[in-house]
Amino acid sequence: MTTKVKLLGFWCSPFAFRVVWALKLKGVEFEYIEEDIFNKSTELLELNPVHKKVPVLVHDKRVIVESFVILEYIDETWPQDPLLPQDPYEKAMARFWAKFGDEKLLESAYKAMWSKGEEKQKAMKEAVESLEKIEEVLRGKNFIGGNSIGYLDLAIGWIGYWIPVWEEAGGSMRILDSQKFPAIAEWSTKFLKHPVIKENLPPRDRTLAYCHKRAEEIYANFCASEN
Repeated sequence: MTTKVKLLGFWCSPFAFRVVWALKLKGVEFEYIEEDIFNKSTELLELNPVHKKVPVLVHDKRVIVESFVILEYIDETWPQDPLLPQDPYEKAMARFWAKFGDEKLLESAYKAMWSKGEEKQKAMKEAVESLEKIEEVLRGKNFIGGNSIGYLDLAIGWIGYWIPVWEEAGGSMRILDSQKFPAIAEWSTKFLKHPVIKENLPPRDRTLAYCHKRAEEIYANFCASEN
């Protein structure tokens, strides 16, 4: 039976891209629908009324939201080339570090991009401390999933592409130092060179310009809220 798959995303969202990568790695054909996250469509609001965010995966008439939930749904629906480990402990660890990457590293690195002064320094310190933990996880590994890209690779795959952009957009800040984090640097290079990943990344110049603009807007809104 032919199934229909569509994905609502945003052109430079790392959350949407991890879903794109998973679908491409699995060989799943899908329709991509670009969303304007600043002027959300009726379709997005109807499909995801709880969070009103991308990504949203629609498989036939079934709607799945939240990128990590979507990754697991994809892995179970299309079981070829498994993403999650089969071992229960390894599976639990993959989920733990995926959540850690978003809640600790991504939030602090993104805040470091737009904030200034002491807040910026604090966010940078938190991001570096998170990277130190991820460095230990990646040490000695080709891909985290073994010899091929797995769930956790996709979950934290944004690190090597988005953090350097955020560093540049945020001015004089350095978080991802290849000398300090050689395992992350080596893994990121391999990950970003994989054909599926390399062919499915947002244009760097456009992403940088967008992030620079967003950093200014978020900081201005932050200052206004403090007054």
